[in-house]
Amino acid sequence: MIDFELTDAQKNVKALLHWFAKEKLRPLALEYDRHGPVPVDAPIFQELKSMGLGMGSTPRDRGGEPELGEEQDRQGARQFARIGILGAEEVAYGDAGIMLTFPGPGLADPPVRTMGTEEQKEMFYSAFKGDKPAWGAFALTEPGAGSDVAGISSTAVKDGDHYIINGTKIFITNGARAEWVVWFATVDKKLGREGHRAFLIRKGTPGFRAGKIEKKMGLRASETAELICEDCRVPVSQLLGGEEHYKSKAGFKGAMGTFDMTRPMVAAMALGIARAAYEKPVEFVKEAYSTKRPLNEYQMIMERLVTIKRRIEAGRYLAWRAAWMIDTGKPNSKEASMSKAYCAQVAVEACNTCVEIMGSKGIERDNLVEKWFRDIKVFDIFEGTGQVQRLVISRRILQHI
Repeated sequence: MIDFELTDAQKNVKALLHWFAKEKLRPLALEYDRHGPVPVDAPIFQELKSMGLGMGSTPRDRGGEPELGEEQDRQGARQFARIGILGAEEVAYGDAGIMLTFPGPGLADPPVRTMGTEEQKEMFYSAFKGDKPAWGAFALTEPGAGSDVAGISSTAVKDGDHYIINGTKIFITNGARAEWVVWFATVDKKLGREGHRAFLIRKGTPGFRAGKIEKKMGLRASETAELICEDCRVPVSQLLGGEEHYKSKAGFKGAMGTFDMTRPMVAAMALGIARAAYEKPVEFVKEAYSTKRPLNEYQMIMERLVTIKRRIEAGRYLAWRAAWMIDTGKPNSKEASMSKAYCAQVAVEACNTCVEIMGSKGIERDNLVEKWFRDIKVFDIFEGTGQVQRLVISRRILQHI
């Protein structure tokens, strides 16, 4: 049975992160929304370091510290994903854009953790042990291959003890500042998914460079970069998992396995924004309305807020269930997609409702409500669009009919 009750340690972590998000991140939200990506030397990163916070984590056997609130459940399973889900919701409540800039392995962590050899893990995680902030990145999306991951066209041609990689990646979170990037390419387009390979590429490798930094509608605090490989020579030793790993579409499965781990996190981030957007009109209604107004008008507003609140609660349990399955080693593709698809829609609805209830106060520039309205749309797009999530869910359902 799934136990949704938080332990005392988890409650303490949740309270600490809520305080940090509200008191430290939210006051910076509009500043970084106006001025672009958080600089690599921003003071907030040193505060994060002192608190042991980051995106992704270095395993303890690689020199990392215990996770905040890390413990085992009653069945002895390590609650790594549960802690991540709790943290994602609380920190995104403060500001999701700044959260995405947190130093650490980031989205490169799951494929390295699950696919990498011992030598590759040591090489990768050593970059995150020092006092200086460092980032990792996950490079999959291309101009012609977003939701259709099977259509990636970056090529990897073996040449002796190297692979020569060519291609362009787009919309890569923390791509330009990343010390290490997990780059997906194909050794033969005719092989489809069976031709996919994942490589570790280090910043400064000849032929590997960052292109433009995107100017986005939302999440402007987060750096989103174009990455380019032009005859980039990568040692065979940096083929993630080694040659033997790529049997039975292991490269494609590695990418999909990453999404199974990160989609519940994205769902929780969306809920953090939804919660913030729900609280604003509640405050607004308390200040601007009274029961002396026409009762039917008041009831219509409260009905909308009650609906949002109910859906936020339901979405949270979907995300927690998907995280519980990660921690207990259960396949969670369907549940991860369900949480991501549902929570993103709930958050979009919450932000839309917030703007509509607050009227002109909801569309003023340089206020959090208008910012959340811009930020939230991408949560139904990145990490797999809502339409793709529903395809994944339907396929998993049909497998069991």
